[in-house]
Amino acid sequence: MAKYFYFTRHGQTVWNVENKICGATDIALTDLGHQQAAELGERILKEGIKIDEILYSPLMRAADTAKHISEVTGIPAREELRLKEQNFGKYESTPRNGEEFKRAKQDFVCRYEGGESMLQLCQRIYNLLDDIKKEDKVYLLVAHNGISRAIESYVRDMSNEEFAGFGIKNCELRKYEFWLSELCDDLICSNCQSTALWEWKNPYLWL
Repeated sequence: MAKYFYFTRHGQTVWNVENKICGATDIALTDLGHQQAAELGERILKEGIKIDEILYSPLMRAADTAKHISEVTGIPAREELRLKEQNFGKYESTPRNGEEFKRAKQDFVCRYEGGESMLQLCQRIYNLLDDIKKEDKVYLLVAHNGISRAIESYVRDMSNEEFAGFGIKNCELRKYEFWLSELCDDLICSNCQSTALWEWKNPYLWL
C-alpha cells in the first residue's frame, strides 16, 4: 500500500495573470507557467524525490505542466479525469476576488448555475485518494487549486471559511503521507504529515 503521495498545482495561466476564475475552462499556460513546470521537474530530479507515476488533470494547463515534469524527470505520466478542476458555472471567467463568488464558495451544495458543487468535487477526489492509497506506487498528482482544497479537507478538519479560502501557489509541491491506524488495517491520511516542499516565490494564490 502507498505510504505517501505528492501534489502540485499547474503553472501560471493567462487567466491567472488576468485575475479570472479558470475553473473547468481550458486555459493555456503563460511562458512563465511553462518555465515553472520545467523548473519543478528539475527540482524533483535534483533532490531525488521518488515518484513512480504522474497523474494529471485533462485540462491543458495541468496536462502541459505534467508533461514538462515528465520530460525532465523521465517519470511516466497519464491523464486522470477525476483531477479536472471544479466547474464554477456562471462564475467562470469572472474576477476571482468577487464578493458574490467568495460567499458562494461557502455554500457546499451550490452548483453555481450549471457547474459542480463542492460536495460533488470532494466525492470524486476522495474516491481517487481512496484508490491510490491501495496501490504500491508513489504518485504525483498535477491539478488545480480547487483540487488542493479537496485534498486538504481529506487529511484534516476544516471550517467552511478555511476550505473556501485554502489554496496553493503555482507549481508548489506538497507531500501527503498515509499512516497506519492502530484501530484498523486501513491506511488513512495524517494531518500532521501534510508538507509544503517547494514553491515559487509568488505572492498570489490563483484559482
